[in-house]
Amino acid sequence: MTIPRLLAFFILMISCNLYFSQDVTIKDDKVLLNGKQILKTEKISLAQYSFFSMKNDDEILLYKYMDNETPSYVSDDYFILNFLTEKVKVESKDLGKVSNFMNSRKGMEKIIRWLLKERVINQDGELNPDRLAIFKEKYDENLTSRTLR
Repeated sequence: MTIPRLLAFFILMISCNLYFSQDVTIKDDKVLLNGKQILKTEKISLAQYSFFSMKNDDEILLYKYMDNETPSYVSDDYFILNFLTEKVKVESKDLGKVSNFMNSRKGMEKIIRWLLKERVINQDGELNPDRLAIFKEKYDENLTSRTLR
């Protein structure tokens, strides 16, 4: 590829990424999507967050970070996304999807962007049960049932 074609391709990729990206921020216990509040949130601890529906204040999602009782050994760590109203739990070791260098608020923003991208949560903050089932099939590693205690 010549340099102008490579540059044009690079600019096209960046513009597509910016076009499809959504501005998700968490501020004052509110989840904002492009400035509009779609969910309420509560930070329980550094390793736990709850997300609530705007319609009826139901807790729809509980995020937990599990260190498997081995804080100094991170290779066995995982996270749980518990969709409480749908009674669906997703456990995964893919910490790249949620971690953001110990900044839990930024990590939660990353989770909401991920759920929006996968269409598990729509633009109004409502869960889509059909997309949630697909999300579970794609990402759930079912770690608890495979762990001996």
